[in-house]
Amino acid sequence: MKWYLVAGLLTLLTSSQGILTTLSQTNGGYRYDYATIPFLAEVFKLLVSSFLLWRECWGSSPPRMTTEWKSVRLYPIPSIIYLIHNNVQFATLTYVDTSTYQIMGNLKIVTTAILFRLFLRRKLSNLQWMAIFLLSVGTTTSQVKGCGEASCDSHFSSPIQGYLLGILSACLSALAGVYTEFLMKRNNDSLYWQNIQLYTFGAIFNMGRLLLDDFRVGFERGPWWQRLFDGYSFTTWMVVLNLGSTGLLVSWLMKYADNIVKVYSTSMAMLLTMVLSVYLFNFKPTVQLFLGIVICMMSLQMYFAPAHMLVDLPVTSNAAAPQTLSEVAVQRSPKS
Repeated sequence: MKWYLVAGLLTLLTSSQGILTTLSQTNGGYRYDYATIPFLAEVFKLLVSSFLLWRECWGSSPPRMTTEWKSVRLYPIPSIIYLIHNNVQFATLTYVDTSTYQIMGNLKIVTTAILFRLFLRRKLSNLQWMAIFLLSVGTTTSQVKGCGEASCDSHFSSPIQGYLLGILSACLSALAGVYTEFLMKRNNDSLYWQNIQLYTFGAIFNMGRLLLDDFRVGFERGPWWQRLFDGYSFTTWMVVLNLGSTGLLVSWLMKYADNIVKVYSTSMAMLLTMVLSVYLFNFKPTVQLFLGIVICMMSLQMYFAPAHMLVDLPVTSNAAAPQTLSEVAVQRSPKS
């Protein structure tokens, strides 16, 4: 399957997450325990990956599966990072308002690119760095409200702790993504076997959170396993399936593409969600949203378009013509 088809499907599924979650509410609240959603999504991903691995084992060529402890022990680390990230998110929201938090969340676009370069040793051209910067500018522009609105003064007026926690949240999110890509590409193990290891630890950590909630707030609502399906509707199950399917697509991109493709998919999904909200929830479109979409489309073109569409290349034979901007830079660099 082509990576851009997976990225497009990821964009559609991610854009529908917020819409499905909103539709699952009743009178502005949740009748179900929303902490059970990630746990069930992890179980769903684990079951799907187990089935696909079982089918792969019965194929013509058995999959490669590394079972040494020194390899398996690396897989809890993303779950630990995400666990810390979730707590930092809640702490950040105690200092800043929701709109400011969403704007600060765009820092993960740049931090992902930086960690992508530092830890995975992936070289990006100057034009690609400009494209990533444009993407963060575009997503931020689409979220900033007009200065004529009452909430305009609330931006950038929060305590310094809120901004520091927001930066930490962006770094943790980027670190988890880059580390997951490192795990998926460090050997030739089957994707489904790697998924089983990731989602097993993910399910364990989410179960631990549910147990912690039981001890923190008491057992008035019953133990966590009795709350799993309490208050669930068809839309709630759609949220679970959406979240689980999104995770499976992300793991595929981490294995066969990279973090930058994922960043573009999720960023475009955010813009698509805002556009769909115009029709579903009477969201009023703004000039900022329109400008943000235009800027992000320019960024997408700059990053992924072939070199001949962006710069004028010297006339050469087709066999010798460079295909990427990096190759153009190499050909134009002075000989040592």
